[in-house]
Amino acid sequence: MTFVVTENCIKCKYTDCVEVCPVDCFHEGPNFLVIDPDECIDCTLCEPECPAEAIFSEEELPDGQQHFKQLNAELTKAWPVITEKKPQPADAKDWDGKPDKLKLLEK
Repeated sequence: MTFVVTENCIKCKYTDCVEVCPVDCFHEGPNFLVIDPDECIDCTLCEPECPAEAIFSEEELPDGQQHFKQLNAELTKAWPVITEKKPQPADAKDWDGKPDKLKLLEK
């Protein structure tokens, strides 16, 4: 099993989760983070650290978010690993909880 970063991370991109990951499975894109399903060890440490509540186990993905499992797997191949917490975007709180952000994902 793996954990999956879902839509609410888009344009929020808090990196609190990255700091607690023992296996460095997070990858960073321009405005979104993803989890490498081949590296994730299901330790559950990242989920409670996400201020945007955008991380779920693959078995508990919310309705309409199942496609993010495949998206995480695809984007880990293109984006670099991130291992240290970075400042959040200045407008992260404005984007937290906004619906329909997939169209804003920068690849």
